[in-house]
Amino acid sequence: MKNLLTYQKEKQGLYVEYSMVALSVLMIVFAFICDSPWEIGAGVVRIIMTQAGLITDSIVVGGLGGAFMNAGLVTLLSIFLLRLTHVNFTGMTIACLFLMAGFSLFGKDIFNILPIILGGYLYAKYKGEPYSKYIYISMYGTALAPVVTEVTSIGSNGNPNPVLGFLVGVFIGFILPPISAYTLRVHQGYNLYNVGFTAGLIGMVLASLLKSFGLNFETRLEWSTGYNLLLGGFLVVLFVSMLVAGFIWNGCSFNGLWRITRHTGRAVADFVILDGYPVTLMNMGLLGLVSTWYVLTVGGELNGPTIGGIFTVCGFAAFGKHIRNITPVVLGVVLSSFMMTWSLEEPAVLLAALFATGLAPIAGQFGWGWGIVAGVIHASVVLNVGFLHAGLNLYNNGFSAGLVCMVILPLIEAMRRER
Repeated sequence: MKNLLTYQKEKQGLYVEYSMVALSVLMIVFAFICDSPWEIGAGVVRIIMTQAGLITDSIVVGGLGGAFMNAGLVTLLSIFLLRLTHVNFTGMTIACLFLMAGFSLFGKDIFNILPIILGGYLYAKYKGEPYSKYIYISMYGTALAPVVTEVTSIGSNGNPNPVLGFLVGVFIGFILPPISAYTLRVHQGYNLYNVGFTAGLIGMVLASLLKSFGLNFETRLEWSTGYNLLLGGFLVVLFVSMLVAGFIWNGCSFNGLWRITRHTGRAVADFVILDGYPVTLMNMGLLGLVSTWYVLTVGGELNGPTIGGIFTVCGFAAFGKHIRNITPVVLGVVLSSFMMTWSLEEPAVLLAALFATGLAPIAGQFGWGWGIVAGVIHASVVLNVGFLHAGLNLYNNGFSAGLVCMVILPLIEAMRRER
């Protein structure tokens, strides 16, 4: 019986791996549909050479072809590293890889992620433990990849200094694992973007140190427009394919799709292990379509950053998110727009609504009311904390979500005790 379960687990892991490879290939093929090989190569080089602090849309920097080629290559590299460490591909893997793919469209590239990953490997060697224990933290930790590009830009006579940038990246990767283990206790698993909170704290300290040495960080807003039809078609094909594949694989049935909403989503909620990959795949396709619909409905633009947000929602649909626990949080962001001084189609607010779903476990655990409150608070916090890390933390919403948890969880517990 044990051997049969092990075989089924390994077989399911292979299906997940093949699906992620297919995603990478699809992005690379899409790159060649959009641009010529020369334009793609030049675009990837520009992405690597450009500073990548928030918000830097890779489509603006490297064109559609360069951006999607970069995303495909980063995802393939990530799959290769996971395979080298012999981890089993589960819902956590899907969330990680979709995050790598999505943020490769605004901030990450095949150069600036490497030193952070190497730093995590060196930490594992220092502790005398297998790197498989830290590989996910290293990959999530590439949220601080802009630090590598920013420090690389520091040089004498205007010449870049890639060695200094690489060493700083290695240092970041080395200190991430112990700090992230502590921050998990702070929000108790109610923030799905734990390493985003960790990266925010590290980025805040690093930004302060670098500013003390006279380095100034420019406010960036690279935001492409006019691609809704083309990118919308790409996303619809991708997410409908997921939905149809999961439906067929599940015996041409939606059985289990609603049942997945029984989970609160609090980490660790690996839907591939708990409910199987076919149901998880349908959940991913559904949330991907809903997220795309939301962006278009509020008048937003489909571009590198928003697709990064949509990919994050889709990826974590395998690791904590479902339609029942993300809806109250997004609703909180929407409702707050009627009371506050910004509108839903603004870049930062659009991203806030997508990434606020990292607080979905609060709605799943404590109900819709608290989920809406979490969304309202998150929308305000995320728009005002970016200066703390100077845009060096790509997971700004993860940092904000951690802060929201620190405030809202004690209040919930206090009120529950009174009742």
